[in-house]
Amino acid sequence: MNIFDYYKNLFLKIIKDIPIDKSIIKKITVETPKQKIFGDISFNAPLILASSLKKQPMQLANEIKELIQAANNDFEKIEVAKPGFINFTFKKEIFLKFIKIIDKNYGKPTSTKSNKINIEFVSANPTGPLHVGHCRGAIFGDVLSNFLKFYGHNVVKEYYINDYGNQIYLFVKSVYFRIIELQKGKAFPEDQGLYPGEYIIDIAKDVLKNIKNENISSFDETISILTPYAIKSALDIIKKDLDLMGIVHDNFVSESDIVNRDILSEAIEKLKNKGDVYTGVLPKPKGDAEDWEPREQLLFKSSKYGDDVDRALQKSDNTWTYFANDVAYHYDKLKRNFDYYINILGADHAGYVKRLSSAVNALNNNKTFSIKLSQIVKLYKSGKPFRMSKRAGDFILAKDLIDAVGKDSARFMMVYRSSNSQLDFDFDLVTDTSKDNPIFYVQYACARINSLFDKSNFDIEKPITDAKLENLKYETEFNLIKKIVEWPKIVNLCYQNLEVHYIPYYLYELSSEFHTYWNAGKENDDLKIIGHSDKELINSRLYLLQKLYLVLTIGLNILDVKVLKKM
Repeated sequence: MNIFDYYKNLFLKIIKDIPIDKSIIKKITVETPKQKIFGDISFNAPLILASSLKKQPMQLANEIKELIQAANNDFEKIEVAKPGFINFTFKKEIFLKFIKIIDKNYGKPTSTKSNKINIEFVSANPTGPLHVGHCRGAIFGDVLSNFLKFYGHNVVKEYYINDYGNQIYLFVKSVYFRIIELQKGKAFPEDQGLYPGEYIIDIAKDVLKNIKNENISSFDETISILTPYAIKSALDIIKKDLDLMGIVHDNFVSESDIVNRDILSEAIEKLKNKGDVYTGVLPKPKGDAEDWEPREQLLFKSSKYGDDVDRALQKSDNTWTYFANDVAYHYDKLKRNFDYYINILGADHAGYVKRLSSAVNALNNNKTFSIKLSQIVKLYKSGKPFRMSKRAGDFILAKDLIDAVGKDSARFMMVYRSSNSQLDFDFDLVTDTSKDNPIFYVQYACARINSLFDKSNFDIEKPITDAKLENLKYETEFNLIKKIVEWPKIVNLCYQNLEVHYIPYYLYELSSEFHTYWNAGKENDDLKIIGHSDKELINSRLYLLQKLYLVLTIGLNILDVKVLKKM
């Protein structure tokens, strides 16, 4: 049960005789006040309703306060605060009532329809290992998938293999020259269009194992032989990188397969039947475009669906554009009948958001489609930008990052900020063993809780059923309870915004409240959790920590971060 939703619904029921426009009900909230001096929860209805009721917010707040006081007895104190909030302080027994309902499904909605959701993420070109930029988007996509599964949906994690086009041609050509280098000692050409990374040597060696009896002559004669092996080898590297991050996709869809099945023709035909494709000339692009010439192209009316301009489907030589193949892929995806589609793209693909959204809307406007952008990651050590490896060429390998800090730290910290914000990944912080390191502090909380149960000969997995919660009466205990019952609100925030950074941040705050409680027992014998003779009090406090541990476990399981029992 969400304590905030519960009291919002209760308050709205109490003031049901006040005329409220249904369009503004969503704006009415019950939240935790920003400062503790303002109580436990705050109701903003007077501010939202005052204008439509032609009343001053403070006047309306006092009227609503009187209605709630007459109808409900859950509060020790109700106060009106400028500019029109109503602040409530609970009676302690009310918080204790909410702590009792916590179980392994706490925060999970009970009435949500289970939808079939397709989440496409990573989808890096199969031309080599993943880099740190891929790492953030990959972990964000995986954690978002885990969260939506927790919420009750059926999620399919998809990887779109861009194994078609010029970048694959250059990649295979790079592998070819590495093979020639290995076999004949001929130096790899200094051509900026090729892939210079040392990892290409490993791929070349892997390809050679599979084509032992093939005669490697000119590139043009061997490209068809090399291509499938080179792509498979690169994809195997990517899958190993993903596995290091704890990521396993359910579905891999090949662009070459989409092209070979001629899905694009079906998609173009559908768009033509809707009048969304035409032959025309795009306007001259802004900026330096001296070599631009007006030419007729097959165009998609993406501006009809919210894009800035219409988009080319064919190049001047009548070959299909990269965007056209994206249209085909999304058409194929739409035919697989998911209820909801989510794409996670890197920040460098921001320009594709409107055109892809327009294409999906044109192909099937009954489907819900969202695009999330994963912003860049900057690595720091000792306060300075940090490079880890030159083996990849001009980027930093995801594998090196995981090797340096571990899967748990990478997963926790890569989603510690909103996907819309740049992330500064600080090696000194992530490898620190202090409260300044969020992942350490959360896992340390789990280990400390387990140690308390071990010392008390309690099984942490076996629910304590005979606790007398009236024994919980200190401020540090209620600060912890108040933070625990915020979890359903965190779940709602994640779902409403399709963002998961709320989870690690909340777990850090929750763990900090626990460590404060733990440390209070060192300074005040009355606050010792165990190590005293009052067995009834020990029972009550372990009951509270068992509920805390459940919430920490739920959150860490969504992140796919280990719940440590010892450190």
